[in-house]
Amino acid sequence: MSSADVADDVAGSGGSVQSVDRAIQILEMLSDASALGVSEISRRLGVHRSTAFRLLATLEARNLVEQEERRGTYQLGFGVLRLAGRITARMDIVKDAQLVCDELTAELNETSNVAILDNGAAVNVTQATGTRLVSVTRQYVGQRTPLHATSTGKVLLAHAAPEVVRQVLAQPLEQCTENTLTVPATLEEHLELVRRRGWAAAAEEWEYDTNALAVPVLGIDGSVVAALSITAPSFRMPETAFPDLVEVLLRHARQLSARLGAAV
Repeated sequence: MSSADVADDVAGSGGSVQSVDRAIQILEMLSDASALGVSEISRRLGVHRSTAFRLLATLEARNLVEQEERRGTYQLGFGVLRLAGRITARMDIVKDAQLVCDELTAELNETSNVAILDNGAAVNVTQATGTRLVSVTRQYVGQRTPLHATSTGKVLLAHAAPEVVRQVLAQPLEQCTENTLTVPATLEEHLELVRRRGWAAAAEEWEYDTNALAVPVLGIDGSVVAALSITAPSFRMPETAFPDLVEVLLRHARQLSARLGAAV
């Protein structure tokens, strides 16, 4: 690698890494043009041809660009479609989840939510609120909630990758109420129970006087992509009512999973 190439990797004056910025520029160029050659890309970037080729080789290794064999030019690869598909899938979850939450809340007249796993927290993406005089009216959409203290969080954590579970168990578990599970070994056993019975509960574990139930929502590949929950005052949703309410939740979760392409 030449000294000029090495210089291309240092941070720019704005704090950005130039090689990353230039790789993104290449993707943007190829999104506007059907195909471009190395010489044209290097000219547009204002870099040496070897630098452009090195950036293209890295993008090609990640399937973000591909080379046309006959012309030797580059075009966007199917890896870009895969990344875009992730965003589309998340948008579909929000749209379809809102419909299911509306139907669930209409049936039970309790607040319902759908949450997804995002960087160590459960993030609520939709909500429908019950109309009872005493109900949970707090706005949860967009809120990051703890994985160990909420029903949706427990469902998502129970079905998360092993490294995610290890990271959560390795950190101090916040004591939200006196009922919160804060001992890693106890939480680990509880997650196994969640996996075995297919649902999770939070009985005044995140907020006092509030209980919640959640069940998994499956994606097209059969993996857990979200959690559907209902939340209510603990006096109206005692633990004795959990089994019957879980059956209602599971029915609506199957509907949402089917909307997302899961075979249910």
